[in-house]
Amino acid sequence: MEGRLLAKARNVLEEKQRRNRMEENRRQTEIYASIPEVRTLDGQIRGIMSELVALALGTSVRTAEELEQESLRLQAERAKLLRAHGYDEHYLDELLSCRICRDTGFLSNGKPCECLVRLYNAEQTRELSPLLRSGQESFGSFRFDYYPLTPLSPGGPVPRIQMETIFKGCQLYAENFTPGCGNLLFTGAPGLGKTFLSASIAREVARKGYSVAYDTAITLLSAFEQEKFSRNEEEQADAASRVRQLKSCDLLILDDLGTELGSAFTQSALYTLLDGRIRARKSTVISTNLDRDALRERYGAALSSRLEGEYQYLRFVGRDIRALKKSAGV
Repeated sequence: MEGRLLAKARNVLEEKQRRNRMEENRRQTEIYASIPEVRTLDGQIRGIMSELVALALGTSVRTAEELEQESLRLQAERAKLLRAHGYDEHYLDELLSCRICRDTGFLSNGKPCECLVRLYNAEQTRELSPLLRSGQESFGSFRFDYYPLTPLSPGGPVPRIQMETIFKGCQLYAENFTPGCGNLLFTGAPGLGKTFLSASIAREVARKGYSVAYDTAITLLSAFEQEKFSRNEEEQADAASRVRQLKSCDLLILDDLGTELGSAFTQSALYTLLDGRIRARKSTVISTNLDRDALRERYGAALSSRLEGEYQYLRFVGRDIRALKKSAGV
């Protein structure tokens, strides 16, 4: 975990702790004011705790069994009072956002708890996915009525049927996502919903607590260029940090592959990124306007082989939805 993002995640966890303590104090003030007997019982229970300390020091006049029985009796009376006044008997219990680590963020073996990992992933996603900060793309708002019910060419697929199949596949992919569960490659002409469905996947996977990077090929590859060629140390360090995150995030969404400026460096960087993620069993979703032949011609045999061997190709078909909306005045 990167220290800066880990610090942000721990700050979020500490804020949750602070709010829990505030709510505990509010509840205690409420109960003590409305049921004064509970305050008295709490004082007696604290007294039992003090006697247990005295017992350990050999200065208590009561045995451990006697103290335990008295504590249980007081707690039962306290619970009965709360229920009698319409409260849950656990209303004054300690509030915890995570009972596994008790809001410390770490397990007894020193490893990060799942709750801290989720917060860390959320911070990483927030930083890595600027394209998710705007727009409301989601599976629930996807519309099939833009896709024709008849083939666009003789013997071709029916766009709506094909898109219904692709939609269900993407939805299942997002709902059952785990790191290393596989890679998707969306191909097809512009305006057919590739970006919409990739953003829908990203939102669902991020909601489940995984780290997601979502960006265009142009922006993503510029980070590699800055890391390699920038003469500004701060800019280079920021780019290096981003590249590390792009390599390590649970899901990378690479949009508009093929729109970036082609060069030997960008091709090498792209191969290094995608090949590294495959080897590390990190999942990637790519969208492109290029078909298989165009991908081979643009990126060469090495990268094309990785795409064809490790990615499930999903070919989007239909008419340009943006043009349809424009003609309909939407």
